[in-house]
Amino acid sequence: MTTKIAIIDDHQLFREGVKRILEFEKSFQVVAEGDDGSDAVGLVEQYQPDVVIMDINMPGMNGVEATRELVEKYPSTKVIILSIHDDENYVTHALKTGACGYLLKEMDADALIEAVRVVADGGSYLHPKVTHNLVNEYRKLATTAGRSGGGYVQTLDIRRPLHLLTRRECEVLQMLADGKSNRGIGESLFISEKTVKNHVSNILQKMNVNDRTQAVVSAIKNGWVEVR
Repeated sequence: MTTKIAIIDDHQLFREGVKRILEFEKSFQVVAEGDDGSDAVGLVEQYQPDVVIMDINMPGMNGVEATRELVEKYPSTKVIILSIHDDENYVTHALKTGACGYLLKEMDADALIEAVRVVADGGSYLHPKVTHNLVNEYRKLATTAGRSGGGYVQTLDIRRPLHLLTRRECEVLQMLADGKSNRGIGESLFISEKTVKNHVSNILQKMNVNDRTQAVVSAIKNGWVEVR
């Protein structure tokens, strides 16, 4: 099944680079390109892409405004935001408008391809660095909420889910919470990136979640990972 993609970015060279990466995948087809958010709605109406990759900062209508309009008019079209900003305020604002993914422009080709696959399949995808920043924000909130009698509840009793995951999968899950990419996990554990992807796939299946972001959030809530 072919995934049809539209790319909206005001920098032509960057847009062409993204297109070149995506077109290495036989199941991907870039059907439309645009320079700003105002182009997005017309292009979606004309080409009906499955996924729109949208720059957040563009002249005229920015990516967040365009995403809001697209989601309202074409709810079946999934939007992935591209940004140079890893601040959680940008991320949460983009997600609240209906974006299904948030990628940083420092991403590698594998992350881009994985993000499009996950979002096209109905999941959500955040750049690992963004996930890490959101986890840190969660930690701050949890610490504030844990104040009692003038003190802080700063750490949780970590209970590794060995009833559900293998020891190696628990290690990988912790590194997902630390914001490491598949490549970074592989380098830390001295295993191949392909092996990491297999571990992540097994974790998602066993935890009954759609993507790594949901896995991290669930793991934090259950006290299965350290938030550091």
